[in-house]
Amino acid sequence: MDIKENLSLKEFNTFGLDAKCRYFTSIENINDLVEIINTYEGEDILILGGGSNILLTKDYQGMVIHNQIKGIEIESEDADHVVITVSGGEIWQDLVDFALANDLGGIENLSLIPGLVGAAPIQNIGAYGVELKDVLVSLDAIDLATGELRTFMNEECKFGYRNSVFKNEYLNKFFIISVRIQLDKEPAVNTAYGAINSVLESKGITNPTIQNVSDVVIEIRQSKLPDPAVLGNAGSFFKNPVIDKIYYEALQLEFPDIPGYIDGESVKVPAAWLIDQSGWKGVRRGNVGVHDLQPLVLVNHGGGTGAEILSLANEILDSIAIKFGIELEPEPRII
Repeated sequence: MDIKENLSLKEFNTFGLDAKCRYFTSIENINDLVEIINTYEGEDILILGGGSNILLTKDYQGMVIHNQIKGIEIESEDADHVVITVSGGEIWQDLVDFALANDLGGIENLSLIPGLVGAAPIQNIGAYGVELKDVLVSLDAIDLATGELRTFMNEECKFGYRNSVFKNEYLNKFFIISVRIQLDKEPAVNTAYGAINSVLESKGITNPTIQNVSDVVIEIRQSKLPDPAVLGNAGSFFKNPVIDKIYYEALQLEFPDIPGYIDGESVKVPAAWLIDQSGWKGVRRGNVGVHDLQPLVLVNHGGGTGAEILSLANEILDSIAIKFGIELEPEPRII
């Protein structure tokens, strides 16, 4: 097992930020993980996957463990469903491709979401009307304090909108080894959310397959979101705020065009619209800025720091709060 010291994490985060860590190692099996926990007892530990949902604002004075545990296998199946066990170090899109290759539906709407499988439950990743919680059966995780293995059933993960127990009371306390997801043998496609239907119609596809849906989702995402390999970013930096319906109706009097997705007495408002209406699209602060096509995305034009990105994010948060009385919340974990 290779332990590196004072390593730059520039290649391990999609913002391309040149922060360093005191110790760094890649883990390929549970035994190595337990050995690290025992050897570096007392050290702060940061679990790093694809680095696509993290903002490093400073050097990390602890141990960074890079999840590289691999494996995808069919665990069980019946007439209607298949349960797949996937190791946390697998790339999320590789799992989507595996499902598509086996004609298993349920995660095609989550195509091209960056990052590793182990990070997916932490964020409860979601896109185009589907969230991980819709397919997750359970997950296995190692307690970083004791080295013991624990299984969390779906309900124990306390999933919410881009949220889970692993972002709250269990923050940085567990290393997710693997997840179990249930997929459908006779999938019913979900095309109701976003621009999926209109793109399918433009292509003359009236009876879409899960592969068609995946292809369209990838096309839409690539048209809206910059490639981190070209322009450093972490995808959508802000969550869509959920506000009270009564307050939303009051906002409509002042801002008649404000969009919203009503769910009972709550309304989800697109953060991109709020940011755009506040004049932030394309704004640049030195080496960092807001993407000129997608205002949800903060970017590193090269040479920027995490502190600069955080400062810009806070400017945006303040302006939205002043103009709309809405508090946005960042999606990435801020270190």
